[in-house]
Amino acid sequence: MQDTPIVYGLVGALAIALLIAAFTDIQRRQIDNWLNAGVALAAPLFWWATGLHLWPDVALQLGVALATFVVLAGLFAIKAMGGGDVKLLTALALWLPWQPFVKLLLIMAIAGGVLTVVLGMWHVTRRRKDKLKIPYGVAIAGAGLWVLGTTNWAALHAATGG
Repeated sequence: MQDTPIVYGLVGALAIALLIAAFTDIQRRQIDNWLNAGVALAAPLFWWATGLHLWPDVALQLGVALATFVVLAGLFAIKAMGGGDVKLLTALALWLPWQPFVKLLLIMAIAGGVLTVVLGMWHVTRRRKDKLKIPYGVAIAGAGLWVLGTTNWAALHAATGG
């Protein structure tokens, strides 16, 4: 992986997109399709800038994204996850190698659990009767920013043999 200004610019743009996703999910409980599409469509530029090879690197990225989509679409089908969350996580799977992506999922699950408990307590103390809707994009964005901020791109590239 080449540590160039282009790579850091793309990672910075991804970080901004994650912040936008969190804020729109807080405000409207929705992550816009244009944002998810932008994250997904920028991934090939990131692959090129980091020097990923079509085989096996890009193929693995696509495989992880496909597996992510299949599993999360199942959760969406049973109403356990929102559609924007599914699309955002699938798009993020295009950016991260599988090990950092699994780390993202673990951090997201912990952050999402804490967020759910806190909002649930707030919901109960306010004696709200409406259905509790969790802005899970906040947990996804937080985990994504954590992983982006702690990933050593040069070491990651050396470990993948690039």
